[in-house]
Amino acid sequence: MNGNGLAPEIRRRLIQACQRIVGPEGVVSAPDELRVYECDALTYYHRSMPDLVVLPISTPQVSEVVRLCQDVGVPFLPRGAGTGLSGGATPHAGGVMIVLTRMTRILGVDVPNRMATVEAGCVNLWLTNAVKHAGLFYAPDPASQQACTIGGNVAENAGGPHCLKYGVTTNHVLGATVVLPGGEVARLGGMVADGPGYDLLGVFVGSEGTLGICTEVTVRLMPQPEAVKTILAVFRTIEDASHTVSGIIGRGIIPVAMELMDRETIQAVEANVKAGYPLDAGAVLLIELDGPRAEIEAEAVGVEAVCRDQACLEVRVARTEEERALLWKGRKEAAGSFGRIAHHYHLQDAVVPRTKLPQVLREIAEIGARYGIKIANVAHAGDGNVHPMICVDRDVPGCEERAMAAGSEIMRRCIEAGGSVTGEHGIGLEKRDYLGLMYTPADLAVMRRVRAVFDPAGLCNPGKIFPDTAEHAGASHSPRGPSAVSKP
Repeated sequence: MNGNGLAPEIRRRLIQACQRIVGPEGVVSAPDELRVYECDALTYYHRSMPDLVVLPISTPQVSEVVRLCQDVGVPFLPRGAGTGLSGGATPHAGGVMIVLTRMTRILGVDVPNRMATVEAGCVNLWLTNAVKHAGLFYAPDPASQQACTIGGNVAENAGGPHCLKYGVTTNHVLGATVVLPGGEVARLGGMVADGPGYDLLGVFVGSEGTLGICTEVTVRLMPQPEAVKTILAVFRTIEDASHTVSGIIGRGIIPVAMELMDRETIQAVEANVKAGYPLDAGAVLLIELDGPRAEIEAEAVGVEAVCRDQACLEVRVARTEEERALLWKGRKEAAGSFGRIAHHYHLQDAVVPRTKLPQVLREIAEIGARYGIKIANVAHAGDGNVHPMICVDRDVPGCEERAMAAGSEIMRRCIEAGGSVTGEHGIGLEKRDYLGLMYTPADLAVMRRVRAVFDPAGLCNPGKIFPDTAEHAGASHSPRGPSAVSKP
């Protein structure tokens, strides 16, 4: 059975209508091909196939497909490259998946005003490569930036290692063309920041595809810094490394990035990438400074002083661009390296106050030991964004259950420390049951009302962010009949 199990005749008519909109080559309906779309990068659990997949090439096509879904009463959801890690692009209720990966154009670059407009399927790194000749770059840099799309980044408000200094996606989006859940096309924001009126763009960025589908984005570009200095600080313990993070910020230095990796992560990365991380270290900090050359030279002296104060074993400075790139290759490919130490794994995402990092990382280690589960850690440590990697062997009886219990306890500890259930991966399906630990019922009710204003029928990416019981009471996921798909 596909997805939500549409009646065969209804599904056939729906496929025909979508083919008239996007062409036969833009519709995927064979069961074996639909299997590719049953989940995003959260592969550990939550798998469900869509009834069909549609790949439009323009905003009007997206609008027509959305109107068709509304007419039929079939749920729909957007998807980019499928690199999301919270189940946001998993078809929880079957229906039509609208995949934007054929909408890849860079529509315009305005160098004097440092902005660009791209289609939602444009890969993140493509934009930086396209404007590099003009001395510009696009700052948000998720670890998956070689594959993830800017539209997906908008949906999840993606971060990345360099968000400590430059901020996350919402800080760089000026405007977006959006297909609302009723099929209407709206322009949110514009070509300048802070326009008058309600900040609907701010509401939309990070809404995880529940308020509509982004098809075009206008983003700000940043000037390439005069100089960059990348430092690898080596520590005996992860606690020493995490104390160093607060020490550097407390000294008034804001690096562009401070990435923490523990011993388990280092060993996995070295087995895979051979980035030059020391295998006998308890933890390393990858610290990057950028800006005017004189400024970062002075800051580097301060960074090294703080590292030494925290019993740092060694401070290495990348001497060439090749050395810098290799150090970052190790960090960017950390998640992909964990297959070296685990049959399966679950990558979590939470944020804690920076000063609570030593405590929380210590508690994560205690939780792993208590449940008999190996947990490796990577973190955007500068802003307290922790990514415990819970290692699982499903062939070991009870291992999966212990891993999930450990993960739940870690999330609760992060919330108790004054943190949040997500730093950059979003809520999706994975974390929706934790929102009640952060917000009151009244808070959640307001959020649901905002969602219902955009999507009164409850058809746009249903089942995400809020638990099933919190879905809009009037939503109906049952198609009304074949006649509704007799024409596009």
